[in-house]
Amino acid sequence: MRIFLISIVFFVFSALVFPVGTKENRNDITEVNFSTSGCELLYEQMELEGLVHFDAFKAAYTGYKKLNKQNNPLLTVIDFNLPSSEKRMYVLDLEKKKILFVTYVAHGQNSGEKYATSFSNRNGSHQSSLGFYRTADTYQGGNGYSLLLDGLEEGINDQARSRAIVIHGADYCSEEVIRSSGRLGRSFGCPALPRELTKPIINTIKGGSLLFIYADQPGYLSISKVL
Repeated sequence: MRIFLISIVFFVFSALVFPVGTKENRNDITEVNFSTSGCELLYEQMELEGLVHFDAFKAAYTGYKKLNKQNNPLLTVIDFNLPSSEKRMYVLDLEKKKILFVTYVAHGQNSGEKYATSFSNRNGSHQSSLGFYRTADTYQGGNGYSLLLDGLEEGINDQARSRAIVIHGADYCSEEVIRSSGRLGRSFGCPALPRELTKPIINTIKGGSLLFIYADQPGYLSISKVL
């Protein structure tokens, strides 16, 4: 009888200390907690608070972990929740935990004026497209030194090549334009940069790094297979 009672007590104690559940479920919980804490830890280590909104960084980091097959340490984040009068493009080295560039970036002329609020993947829309891109090769075009982008999200930005959505420099992307009009000028959908930073940024991020254009848009967040 004593052995039987001891066995019952041990079983109850084990159930309390080691909750019943499948191995897969336990691994899922561990993975989610690790991923969340890892993102928050990196955000703190890079001292991004007050510079990059955490929601934008978290979304970018989520996609980075899924899409970064080439183990490229660079991640570029564009936060279109912010107005074009603010510096809203961030080039980050996640391996070295360094902020490489923070600068202005223009949005498409039909996406909005000071704020980008409308987005499209359609040719001729002259709107920006949200989501994840991979940088490709450089070329000399009508806007000077430019960087090709490949949209990685079907139906969201995968027409980037056919729409000629590239990174390039533009005279309308400058503090002088902001002082005169209260906002940047606008592109045909390209993330256009200040002339003086175009070459340094392109040469840093070209050749396979990830770029993420973020906005708190339910339409995008609900259909993105990456997020």
